[in-house]
Amino acid sequence: MYDYVIIGGGIVGLSTAFALIQKNPGASIIVVEKEQELSAHQTGRNSGVIHSGVYYKPGSLKARMAMQGRNSMVEFCETHDVPHEVCGKVLVATEQEEIPRLEALNDRVQENGLNVTRIGRKELQEIEPYANGIEGLRVPSTGIVNYKKVSVKIAELLRQAGVEFSFGSAVETIDEGSGEVTIETSERTLKSRFLINCAGLHSDRLVRMAGIHTDLQIVPFRGEYFKLTEEKNHLVKGLIYPIPNPAFPFLGVHLTKMMDGGIHAGPNAVLSFKREGYRKTDFHWKDAFDVLSFPGFWKMARVNMKEGMKEMVRSFHKESFVKSLQRLVPDIQEEDVIPTDAGVRAQAMLKDGRLVDDFHIITGKRSVHVCNAPSPAATASFEIGREIAERIPELERVQVS
Repeated sequence: MYDYVIIGGGIVGLSTAFALIQKNPGASIIVVEKEQELSAHQTGRNSGVIHSGVYYKPGSLKARMAMQGRNSMVEFCETHDVPHEVCGKVLVATEQEEIPRLEALNDRVQENGLNVTRIGRKELQEIEPYANGIEGLRVPSTGIVNYKKVSVKIAELLRQAGVEFSFGSAVETIDEGSGEVTIETSERTLKSRFLINCAGLHSDRLVRMAGIHTDLQIVPFRGEYFKLTEEKNHLVKGLIYPIPNPAFPFLGVHLTKMMDGGIHAGPNAVLSFKREGYRKTDFHWKDAFDVLSFPGFWKMARVNMKEGMKEMVRSFHKESFVKSLQRLVPDIQEEDVIPTDAGVRAQAMLKDGRLVDDFHIITGKRSVHVCNAPSPAATASFEIGREIAERIPELERVQVS
C-alpha cells in the first residue's frame, strides 16, 4: 500500500511528488509513467519559456501560480545548477490598431503587480534591433530553461528521497473506494491511500476511469515550430511576442531564444487527430472520434473559424508562416527557417464550446485530478504541486468525518 500514486511523469507529476515528499518526509510514493522515460510529451516538447504571468486574468490560478512559479523555478535552477537565463521578452504592437489591445494588456499586468514597462520604438530597437514595432511592453523577468533537464534534476532528488518510478505502465482501470484506491496498470496492480492524476493529454480519460462525471474533454492542438538557421540567430536577442488577440485562445506566432542558442519560431496551432500526434500525418481513430463527436469542438470551431483557417494555411504553406514572422522581424526570409520538433497542447474544452482558460483541478473521494494544465504549467509546476499537497489533508479530513 502506497501513500500516494502519481500518474504522469511530466514536470507537473514530478513537482507534485516533490511537494508531497517535502511535506511528508518518509511517505511512500510511486510515479507511474506509460512511456519508458520521463517528460516525453508536453514537458519535453515545449518552448522552454519561464513565464512571468503577463496574459492571465487577475485572481486566476494561472496568474498567481505563474508569478510565484517563475520565482520558484528560477530559485530551483539556481540552487541545483540547472542552466537557465533570465533574458526578458518584448511584446510588440506592429500596427496602430493593436495599440488598444496593448493598453488593455498593460492594465492587466499592472493589476497583477508585474514589473512591466511600456516602451516606444526607440527603446524597442535598443532591446531587439531587428524587431518591427511602433510600441511594446518589456517584461524583464521572463526567462528560458530546458524543462526536460529540470525534470531530470527533480527525479534525481526524488530517488534520493525514496520515491519509486514505474515506467512502461499504462493505467487500465481505477477503483476509488472509501478506504483505498486500486490502480490496475499494464505491468502491475497498485493500491494507495490517494491517487494524483497528472496525465496531461490523457487526464480526462483517467477522471472518467475513476468514475467522476465531468463535461470536460481534452482536445489536442499541435504546435508546429520552425527554427532559424544558425546564420540568422542574431536577428533575435531574447523573446519577441505579438500583442495577443483576446478573441483567439492562442498567443500567435512568436520568436523564442532557446538554451542551446537557437531561435524557435512558432507555434502554429492546429487540431491534432492524435493526442500524441507530432506529425501532420499522425492519426488515431479513437482520438479523432473523441474530438469529432464532442459537441463542444464544433461550437468552438464555428466561433473561431476565421483564425483557425489562418492557422491551417500556415501549417501547409511555409510562405504564410514566414509572413507572420516578418510582422515581428522583417529581415527573416523563407530560406531562413527550417522545420523542427512539434508539440501537442492538452487543452480542456467544455460541451458548450468554451475552452477552459484557467488551470482546472478536480477532487474525488481519494484522488486529485489535474485536468487542465497547458502553458504556463511548466513554469507553475512547483506551485501546482504545492496546491495538490495542500488539498490532500482536506480529503483526509473528509474521509475521517
